[in-house]
Amino acid sequence: MTLVHTTTVTGGPALPQERRLVTAIPGPESRKRMERKSQAVAAGVGTTIPVFTVAAGGGVLVDVDGNSLIDFGSGIAVTGVGNSAPRVVEAVQAQLAQFTHTCFTVAPYDSYVEVAEALNRLTPGDHAKRSALFNSGAEAVENAVKIARHYTGKQAVVAFDHAYHGRTNLTMGLTAKNQPYKNGFGPFAPEIYRAPLSYPLRDGGLSGADAAARAILQIEKQIGAANLAAIIIEPILGEGGFIVPADGFLPALADWAAANGVVFIADEVQTGFARTGTMFASEQFGIVPDLIVTAKGIAGGLPLSAVTGRAEIMDAPQIGGLGGTYGGNPLACVAALAAIETYETENLAERARAIGAILFEKLGAIVAADSRVAEVRGRGAMVAIELVDPVTGEPDAALTGTVAAAAHAAGVVLLTCGTYGNVIRFLPPLSIPDHLLVEGLEVVAEALVNA
Repeated sequence: MTLVHTTTVTGGPALPQERRLVTAIPGPESRKRMERKSQAVAAGVGTTIPVFTVAAGGGVLVDVDGNSLIDFGSGIAVTGVGNSAPRVVEAVQAQLAQFTHTCFTVAPYDSYVEVAEALNRLTPGDHAKRSALFNSGAEAVENAVKIARHYTGKQAVVAFDHAYHGRTNLTMGLTAKNQPYKNGFGPFAPEIYRAPLSYPLRDGGLSGADAAARAILQIEKQIGAANLAAIIIEPILGEGGFIVPADGFLPALADWAAANGVVFIADEVQTGFARTGTMFASEQFGIVPDLIVTAKGIAGGLPLSAVTGRAEIMDAPQIGGLGGTYGGNPLACVAALAAIETYETENLAERARAIGAILFEKLGAIVAADSRVAEVRGRGAMVAIELVDPVTGEPDAALTGTVAAAAHAAGVVLLTCGTYGNVIRFLPPLSIPDHLLVEGLEVVAEALVNA
């Protein structure tokens, strides 16, 4: 008799925690719905894997054909507490019966304030803080830039090579990768500049301190601190390839910013909320950002984002200068409070570290056995492998696509990323059981061997 694992705790509904294929991927019902999508949804809205989901929880997604797929994506790092997590569901259901909207800037409510209080408490640093809530990561990034410009009275903003900060006009300017995020959508917002990142695999052994000196020299010579409102950076890059800067890079940038009246913004949209093994990745690099941007894992799948930072900076804009119709929606706010309670009471940061240990063990064995895998990198449950031509070391996007497609066909939801399209990223929900994590990694390993 086969033991079937189920989940009813962090991960939501009692779904068998198993990879189960009853049809090819995609199955006939999903294919019908994809045809319907093509007739109704704009072509620019793509999908990673063409299956239509009907249930999710723990470490699985169940599609309309009855297939149960291992989830290594978490909706792009959103469902850290698991899909339909019990506390989140209960909180949203209760709020839904009370009211769905007033607009906080019209008639406020407690949950918005409580989320702000929680963020002020949880984010790095013991200084006085304020928070403002928004809808998406890109919207929060834009508001962080607005706040920094207002506070400093300066206009220029520096982002980094391989950065991803969103799809709106300003955030497309901050984002490095052209295709598909920027191509054909310009012109972009002005006064945005780019500096070189610390990318250890491709830096030829450059130390973090030396990489920071290189970036700072370029900033000083090409922009000038007197013109610079803010530096914005992901502590560990997300879409850019899960790049972990060399030790010393981020602290040197933060120190330079503090010494020159430049606001240091940490974009923790993907790294935030226990994903990297601490509540925020900034903690692992010893930096205390002036402003920190959060979204994705903040509210268990409901749309919410935030900017949190030093009180004097956050309070600089005039009354009415920050806000928005849906920002800090009451359903999203109670979901965030429930998600934060789950992160803390179930110690999901520790769970992320345990997941990371398994990822590094299994993926490290792949690196040792296959010269096409240049390295495994990341922190906690945010880990990636970079695939290259074993002779030249050049990025191998074709191999990456082949491996991802094979994993999808075998029932594993797998995401790729990287400026060169040659990085496979692992973002399992923190509710995934170990046996599914290991099984999914075995599927990826087999896909690589057969590629």
